[in-house]
Amino acid sequence: MRALFLLCFLLGGSVGGNLALALEGGAYGNPAEPNELEPPVQAPPGTDIYYGTPGRPASEPAPRLSATDYPRYGKVDSRLAIWVVTQQHTYFGGFVLALPIFCLIIEVMGLLTRDPVAAVRYDRLARDFLRISLIAFSISSLLGVTLVAALLAFYPTFLRYITGVFKSMMGIYAVVFLAESWALYLYYYSWDRLSEGGHKWFHAAIGVVVNVCGTLLLFLANSWVSFMMSPAGVDQAGRFLGNSWHTLHTALWNPFNVHRFLADMMTGGAVVLGYSAFRFLTAKSQDQKGYYDWMGYVFLFITMTALIPMPFAGYWLMRSVYEFRQQLGVTMMGGMLTWMFVLQAIAVGALFIGANYYLWQGMARLPGSERYHRYIKYILYGLVLSFLVWFTPHTLVLTSEEAKDIGGAQHPVIGNYGVMSAKNGAINTMILLSALSYILYKRANKVITAPWARTGDLVIGTVFCGALVNVIGVSVYGFYLPANVRVGLSLPQALSTLTALIVGLLVNRAIVNNAHSLMGFIRSSGRLGWHVHEIMRDGSPWAFTPGFGFAAGMVTLNMALFWILLLGVFWLSQRGLRQAEATEWAWAGRVQACEGSFSPAMTKQRLLGDG
Repeated sequence: MRALFLLCFLLGGSVGGNLALALEGGAYGNPAEPNELEPPVQAPPGTDIYYGTPGRPASEPAPRLSATDYPRYGKVDSRLAIWVVTQQHTYFGGFVLALPIFCLIIEVMGLLTRDPVAAVRYDRLARDFLRISLIAFSISSLLGVTLVAALLAFYPTFLRYITGVFKSMMGIYAVVFLAESWALYLYYYSWDRLSEGGHKWFHAAIGVVVNVCGTLLLFLANSWVSFMMSPAGVDQAGRFLGNSWHTLHTALWNPFNVHRFLADMMTGGAVVLGYSAFRFLTAKSQDQKGYYDWMGYVFLFITMTALIPMPFAGYWLMRSVYEFRQQLGVTMMGGMLTWMFVLQAIAVGALFIGANYYLWQGMARLPGSERYHRYIKYILYGLVLSFLVWFTPHTLVLTSEEAKDIGGAQHPVIGNYGVMSAKNGAINTMILLSALSYILYKRANKVITAPWARTGDLVIGTVFCGALVNVIGVSVYGFYLPANVRVGLSLPQALSTLTALIVGLLVNRAIVNNAHSLMGFIRSSGRLGWHVHEIMRDGSPWAFTPGFGFAAGMVTLNMALFWILLLGVFWLSQRGLRQAEATEWAWAGRVQACEGSFSPAMTKQRLLGDG
């Protein structure tokens, strides 16, 4: 029965990429010796090591493992096998989580719009991606089966221990997983039957059930990862003390949930953006080009909505890591792992610049946007400068001669931009500048007629300038404060950015309406030689952190494999539509009947208003 529950747990597709290396912590070379891994905090037997509450042991203690406890199969590297399977399972799990949420949002947008043409397009778009979601769900389930088999084959002792700790949660997970599976298929196959009148709102309610179940699966699955990094609900020997809530609600569970949820939304949106761009380039008719152009616009907005709060979620997660164990945070953000954060920072910065470039390209095709072109270069200058500060490391990997020449591992000038005070200012500036690009884009092809437009522009300019002054000023002020005080400065910066976004976007909308897998590697490596931090030591031959180049290669390999599999998913989803191509583009005929001709979606003022 436990095996059945575990199978359902992993079929859900929500287990984090952190599990890929959760089985192998590792130091920077050879496996750590037992005496180097003694827990820094001791607790009496039968006492929760995190909450400090007494309990009655309800499971076996964490076993002490040696290399003989890990089965070997020829020259197969167990860690790499688990890494690849888990990473692909994670990618598809996040994709499966994101797509039904996108479908529900788009379906509701179609219900709320007063434009019948836009309503048809929203409904068509939502159903197309729900079809893709079903295929991705099946692949995620197959990867879950593969992962169960791999864990049983390569890490049986660890699997037996972790399922013993979480056995009280397995039944809940299985029920939620089965409910999501049933609701997802009902959501798709009832689309035509519930397509008219009030039935459409009932259909959207089924979508709400699907997404509530999917989010619950993500939160439950995150408990494994957060437990392995910040165990709770067990005593010092690793024995479960009977309080399932403590095991679930560890020190890192909440920040993990927010960070993973936003990451899945951002990744799913970016995948759809890539798909829409490819289909736009290969489309053979102007109608299809307009459809995929509009699809890219919709999903760019969704992706940016998830991308903007991602840095703040990351700050919360790392602050929680430091609060739980300072040494754990130093390990994750110092030494070799610093460069994994640099790679992640480059990826995030590239997403911001790429999203802005997409908006600028859209503006270039809109008549009347010429009046805003002169501002683009200044926004680009600010983005590039912020990007350079954002990914600048605090310390450098240097030879002894190089360190001697500059007087230490930290560069006397550039090193100042590697501290969190500077990085907070950089990322907040990129967010504010991206919001300005979006505001200009929304105004590009519109003639402002609101009598209070000048006052509205003054309000927008004031809040954005005030936010920029506050963000940069607080960043400079942070250099004069100790590190433990400087950490708290991120809150006023985030609040000023959030205020500018809300006020600026709402005022601009009112004016316009009057017109016509690196983080998983870092988290797992930070535990060094532990399967479960300070509870269950990793005794396998692979209990060390891979080199930077090797880790980057594995991340690249996993991402390439994911995209290859995604191309297969998109091909399968389109194959079933070829016989219904006329129906697929029925909305185009409606547009032509209403307006005589059809031009790309991003040039249609009425449709842009619904974004």
